Amino acid sequence: MNNKYTIDKNRVAQSFSYAAQQYDNSTILRQQTADELLDRLSFITVQPKAILDLGSGTGRNISLLAKKYPKAKIIALDIAQAMLKKAKYKFQHGLNVKHWLPNYQNPVYIGGDADAMPLANNSIDIVYANLSLQWCDFEKCFAEIQRILRPNGLLTCALLGPDTLNELRQAWAKVDDYAHVNIFYDAHDLGEAMINSRLVEPVLDIDRITFSHKTAIALMKNLKEIGAHNINKSRRHGLTGKMTLRKVANAYEPFRHNGLLPASYEIIYAHAWRTKQPYGDTYDNNGTIKIPINQIYKRTAR
Repeated sequence: MNNKYTIDKNRVAQSFSYAAQQYDNSTILRQQTADELLDRLSFITVQPKAILDLGSGTGRNISLLAKKYPKAKIIALDIAQAMLKKAKYKFQHGLNVKHWLPNYQNPVYIGGDADAMPLANNSIDIVYANLSLQWCDFEKCFAEIQRILRPNGLLTCALLGPDTLNELRQAWAKVDDYAHVNIFYDAHDLGEAMINSRLVEPVLDIDRITFSHKTAIALMKNLKEIGAHNINKSRRHGLTGKMTLRKVANAYEPFRHNGLLPASYEIIYAHAWRTKQPYGDTYDNNGTIKIPINQIYKRTAR
């Protein structure tokens, strides 16, 4: 798989650290996808000893994972230190945490990049990654996930697809030639990267969610609040003037419906497994495997 764009990891860390304080008030989408991933885990029979919340953000899902798997050690890993600090505070001061987790283990908080995780081989049973892997290099992060998963371990994740914020992308395209909206990989790229990293039996499906905003400026402000800045190295550098923003807002107006502007998000849900072989073993005499991707289907938009 060829890289379509280069990610500025320093900007990723800075953007999400900056957003840590107001993040929880602006992340309805992330909460919806997180709950969907948790629901899907109900169909999985794995009884984990260790779970990695990869890209844990402010830690909303740490308590939920701990409640679902009270005997498991929860590890929270995020590239933004301010997010980890907020996550630790929220868990320690959560209401009635000890009431429903009488034997809970304190989570472990680790600052790190998903493309090079400071975790041991074969040490994790479930990797739970909610809207975090789109900020990574798929080839590197899936290889890392394959490395740290125990045999028969599971990766479950939700990512943003290429149709995300398509309206905003089109509006900017009428103003200048720079890429102002992040570029995301599609489901086929995702499945290919999983197989190339020796994750097996990948299953992917696509959902679409639309939010409404009163103005284009309100939408862009919300994106800034959640740390979803344009992090591609090919972005235009420097401040964007009021005149330019006004042009973008005007270009967005044709999308207005029932008095509101839509902001569409394409969500790719995926899971894949680590094979039974210990890390480092070959799969055949040539050291390769060939695994077909399960059928990719699209759910009805909502």
